[in-house]
Amino acid sequence: MQRRGFLKWLVSCLAVINGLILGIPFIGTLLSSAATRGKAAWSRVGAVDRLPLGVPVEVRFQSSGTEAYFHRSDLNSVWIIMHSRGDATVFSPVCTHLGCHFTWNQQHGRFECPCHASVFALDGTVLYGPAPRRLDTLPAKIEKGVLYVEYERFQVGTPEKKVI
Repeated sequence: MQRRGFLKWLVSCLAVINGLILGIPFIGTLLSSAATRGKAAWSRVGAVDRLPLGVPVEVRFQSSGTEAYFHRSDLNSVWIIMHSRGDATVFSPVCTHLGCHFTWNQQHGRFECPCHASVFALDGTVLYGPAPRRLDTLPAKIEKGVLYVEYERFQVGTPEKKVI
């Protein structure tokens, strides 16, 4: 083998090794991101025995996840109505009209959005206002006295509930 041929072979081998070193983690990231895209993780919200029955309570909790090489931790809030110690309805805190956070009006027994005056009943149905649909519920489960929620975000301003 001549010197020029050897150098071509050496450069080719180094290029292949470099491509593998850089390419394998990149491909792994793409595949893992595609596999987990759109899947929310269950987040621990808290013990159900600390929540009152039949009264909406806003609860804040930490949720975390990993996408590619980035680990994120978010502070989320939800509205929880405990029907019994084994049954709960969990609402996203975002109004379905334009995405403002609504509050519970204890005096009138309803959810109210301060931005554009949408009003919702205890079960999430629209009483009046510009909101195009009822309040968005979140998947929830109770295991061993602990409430877990799959926190999702929904498109606002549309009549149908669509996860974004």
